[in-house]
Amino acid sequence: MLEKRGVFVTIETYPEKGLRGCIGYPYPVKELAQSVVDCAINSATSDPRFPEMSRKELDNCTVEISVLTVPEIVKVGDTKEYPKKIKVGKDGLIVEYGYYSGLLLPIVPVEQNWDEEEFLSQTCYKAGLPLDMWLRPKVRLYRFQSQVFKEEKPKGKVVEVELGVGR
Repeated sequence: MLEKRGVFVTIETYPEKGLRGCIGYPYPVKELAQSVVDCAINSATSDPRFPEMSRKELDNCTVEISVLTVPEIVKVGDTKEYPKKIKVGKDGLIVEYGYYSGLLLPIVPVEQNWDEEEFLSQTCYKAGLPLDMWLRPKVRLYRFQSQVFKEEKPKGKVVEVELGVGR
């Protein structure tokens, strides 16, 4: 808990499993314990896609924590090799181009039933870039893995989620 780690905290409505907030640190900037606290608070109060959560909502939400490895650049001789260098169900992605960047956690393509090419395209979309931007040579692509823990129900038992298996 004292090691610096990247982390994301996702809040979902229960039982609908609708996204209610998701904020994180992709890089290891703080100790894990402090990162989890910060990201949990920010997911509930500062995700720009949603209004601030009320205390009453907590009884109808679950919390998921993704602890990340340090992102590593994906090296290829030709950008068409990217789909072979990543693995759905294992890798998360960060795409960077100039001022644009986007990140998708490893669980996202599993939930959406995407293959590697769709995962690359959707990460570009998240960055505000064209879907095929990953094919351009100046784009930087990073991969990372995560260990995921989730409440089974609000205030319920916390279990580790196997990414290759849906949730």
